Amino acid sequence: MNKNTFKSVKLAKGEVNVYDFGTVKLHAFKTNDPISDEVFVVEKSGKAAVIESPCFFDNCTELAEYLAPYKIEGVFVAYHGAGASFLPDVPKYATQNAVEYSEQGGGKALIDNFAGAFGNAFDSSVHKITNIIGEGKITVGGIDFIITQTSEAFDVEIPEINAVYTHMLGHDCHSIIAGAAHADAVIEQLNGYIGRGYDLILTSHYTPEDLKDAQTKIDYLKSLKTLAADCKNADDFKTKVKAEYPNYGGENYLDMTAGFFFG
Repeated sequence: MNKNTFKSVKLAKGEVNVYDFGTVKLHAFKTNDPISDEVFVVEKSGKAAVIESPCFFDNCTELAEYLAPYKIEGVFVAYHGAGASFLPDVPKYATQNAVEYSEQGGGKALIDNFAGAFGNAFDSSVHKITNIIGEGKITVGGIDFIITQTSEAFDVEIPEINAVYTHMLGHDCHSIIAGAAHADAVIEQLNGYIGRGYDLILTSHYTPEDLKDAQTKIDYLKSLKTLAADCKNADDFKTKVKAEYPNYGGENYLDMTAGFFFG
């Protein structure tokens, strides 16, 4: 599946790009919210499972309305625990570490920060998880998913469409990288995706990407490590990274990365 082969449906604020795999369709919801969230819906025979949740009230409402024709069998709540007004009566699936991340860990800190920054537009309520899951295969809405736990939450493989969901990629934007060891771990993960030959890589803050994008990110991460090794402080590091990647978005993520490398 080519990442650019989709039908676009415009909503009031966001838009949905629909990828048709035949018996299965992927609905990629681009929220157009201030933090560029993406939500993914995997639909088969009128049933569907959702990966992640919008976290702004207007997006929660418009996506729920868009999904009204389908029987939503569950929502995987991994890295984005906010937005509990979205499909409140639908079962919510998460690993135990994802629950802890959203309720008291790093995810909770982000939710609190976003609530302060965006006020009443942001739904800071945290989804109540009804189904604690572990690693391995789980079937929701007649679709098989494979869960892989990560340090913060979990990734989701979707074998029927040869795709995988993880938190962040973004081939032309900065990412939050918590030092050289974390960069190495992400490089290893992305090399694994390339080795398995996924058609699409789905992430929380970008439209669907492909393996060429994964290689671009690997090259970026290697460059980050090299630049960090040649710098003495965060400001110098950010200046050099911006010079190397002048057209990259996500400067706030670069600020966080610099803090990890030089904090």
